Amino acid sequence: MGKSVRETFRVPVDQLDPRARPLGPRDKATAAEEMVELGERLDQLQEALYAEAIGGGRRAVLLVLQGMDTSGKGGVIRHVGGLVNPQGLHIATFKKPTDEELAHHFLWRIRRQVPVAGRIGIFDRSHYEDVLIARVDELVPEDVWRGRYTEITAFESELAAQGVTIVKCMLHISEKEQAERLVARLDDPAKRWKYNPGDLDARAKWPAYQEAYAEALRRTDIDAAPWYVIPSDRKWYRNWAIAALLAETLTELDPQFPQPDFDVDAERARLAASGVS
Repeated sequence: MGKSVRETFRVPVDQLDPRARPLGPRDKATAAEEMVELGERLDQLQEALYAEAIGGGRRAVLLVLQGMDTSGKGGVIRHVGGLVNPQGLHIATFKKPTDEELAHHFLWRIRRQVPVAGRIGIFDRSHYEDVLIARVDELVPEDVWRGRYTEITAFESELAAQGVTIVKCMLHISEKEQAERLVARLDDPAKRWKYNPGDLDARAKWPAYQEAYAEALRRTDIDAAPWYVIPSDRKWYRNWAIAALLAETLTELDPQFPQPDFDVDAERARLAASGVS
């Protein structure tokens, strides 16, 4: 038996090619076909998770998306998150902290967005910004951002104990592919709104960011909140991989529809008596 999706992608970032396809579809057309089947599975599993919570269940799922600019966090939300009922999703985007957020502990704004029972939460960036950009741009002293690794693993262990299954995905993109996507944004008037001149400032620090990502993954990859490195140079493969990862995770969780707290036969009889055949 081959490796599962989770086993395949739970590898160090420096050991996986951003264009790799270690399992699954080999081309875009096949991936599109498989996404239909994955969408059906995810939709059923998400509905069961939602219904389970209505019946008193405490479980939720949190998908954390981290990656360099243009790696496709928004694309994943659209193409993977879009496979399920939006009522069962909770999407949070973490941009530059506001003054209010800066006045609190760095996890304060994160805790406020953790999905409630029955939901699939998706974080577009996350608390990992505080050991990535905070490290590379020296926004806080080294002893502060280094101490955050321990705080993060404690926080994620706490969430796991509360019933939140955490799936952390690093969208692994090459420097060459990023350049091509930035140029594409400039060339297409409909995409220029996505372009931010500041992205080039971060791009100039590419080696520092790769080092920061590698250490963050190494220091915070725990069984309660594992890291998966997703090859993201091919958008279609990135989307398939994360959809498959979520489907495998939810299948193992095996959410259950709650049993009715009423007599089904009695209700059927009442409906028949009311004129419904």
